[in-house]
Amino acid sequence: MRKLLILFSVLLFSALTAGTVHPYHVGSVEFRYNSEFKTFQISAKFFLDDLENALKEKYGKAVHFNDEKFKAQINSLLVDYLSDYLKLKADHKVLTLTYLGYEEDSESVNIYLESEKINTPKKVETAVSALYNLFDDQINIIHIVVEGKRHSHKLSYPDRYLFKEF
Repeated sequence: MRKLLILFSVLLFSALTAGTVHPYHVGSVEFRYNSEFKTFQISAKFFLDDLENALKEKYGKAVHFNDEKFKAQINSLLVDYLSDYLKLKADHKVLTLTYLGYEEDSESVNIYLESEKINTPKKVETAVSALYNLFDDQINIIHIVVEGKRHSHKLSYPDRYLFKEF
């Protein structure tokens, strides 16, 4: 009887806390070409806890987005992390991406980058594998927008490459 009570307590606790962890791992990245500035403006959005865990897994350092004392360290880690897991190529040229910063949005993190200048591209290639170092069920929704034409695609682990012509 005691074992049954313990088992019931564990199951009840699991059921009550199940809602605190989201059941899916998804992020989104938009590569939007800005013809005025001749750059790609990139915005990425990931669950805050997933990104914290991915940074900890890769670099062995725990950081917390909701704590101001970690802001400089998070910025530094995100520069390194994104240089490994987010690439952009336009018209067969690998573009240099500049990290601009991040902001917290409730349970998620918005990250901003900008590419070097390039004329309006005809071919765009992306390589996005953010959070693949942590989850083998990660899905990244990729949006590429050039001259008002939007192409969207779902990349599921282990797929990381997307190629579009405009």
